[in-house]
Amino acid sequence: MTTDRAGEFGTIYLPALQRIRTLWLNLEPVVAETGYDDPVTPTELRIELTDGLGDADSARFDIQWSTLDNYSFHYVDSADVNWRFDRHPNTHSPDRHFHSPPDARTVDTEPSCIRVGEVSLVTRAVHTMWRVAYESADLNRLKSMSNPP
Repeated sequence: MTTDRAGEFGTIYLPALQRIRTLWLNLEPVVAETGYDDPVTPTELRIELTDGLGDADSARFDIQWSTLDNYSFHYVDSADVNWRFDRHPNTHSPDRHFHSPPDARTVDTEPSCIRVGEVSLVTRAVHTMWRVAYESADLNRLKSMSNPP
């Protein structure tokens, strides 16, 4: 879970997590399984992948979406590469920001290229950038698009 937030993130919005799960299952053939961190009161959707970027042979997205339309799409893989797209109040960057690989450090954020705000569009944007980076084996492609999807 992301710990660099300031201000209100909002309550986790389960219908958004369900929509994100459905989209990933429909869009991505390397999804192995999906699940929530807690079946009764989930705070995070986890999407397990059978492959990852570069040398990674598996990966996972930990995803949060709030009732205030704040979000975090955090990627971590078996090669210890981390990055994430976030939208939330904070003290270190614009509300919409990107934490770069390989370690998604809080101090190394940059403005996000994702300008859309609707759950399906943000999900498609993150998926599209992940897929482009995956197919090209180039982590720099994660932030190379202008206002995806």
